[in-house]
Amino acid sequence: MASRTSKKPAKVAKKATAKRVSAKPRLLSGGNPQIPKADGDAPVQAYIAAMPGWKGDVGRRLDALITRTVPDVRKAVRWNSPFYGIEGQGWFLGIHCLMRYVKVAFFRGTSLRPVPPVESKNEGTRYLHIHEGEPLDEERVASWIRQASRMPGEKCF
Repeated sequence: MASRTSKKPAKVAKKATAKRVSAKPRLLSGGNPQIPKADGDAPVQAYIAAMPGWKGDVGRRLDALITRTVPDVRKAVRWNSPFYGIEGQGWFLGIHCLMRYVKVAFFRGTSLRPVPPVESKNEGTRYLHIHEGEPLDEERVASWIRQASRMPGEKCF
């Protein structure tokens, strides 16, 4: 019996040491980086740094545009996606990588003028899909960001 109890702790210790923490985030289906839920600029920058290929350039441009347009923006990663919001008002925008494009979600998008082009199953939400090589109308996107930041946002935790 003494040998049985001595083997159990050895198995537990072996399992604990077998777990490996990767310095580079894992990409989920569609190339979306897997970043742990966290608040602040650092996890958003980690997400952007892990966006594959041309999508990383899009992520950097969007993040800079959002920060320039809404200097007091609050940032976080939720559900493996960067979220942008205003303290006390909730989230107004999210970014997500998919296989062929970067999706920008405006959570109150149906209230924006003009309305962003892509419909959602979620009432009120509208999307902008950015494809490789496609020009980004920064003036139009900045207008949507400005409008969205002034509306009550989503209360996602």
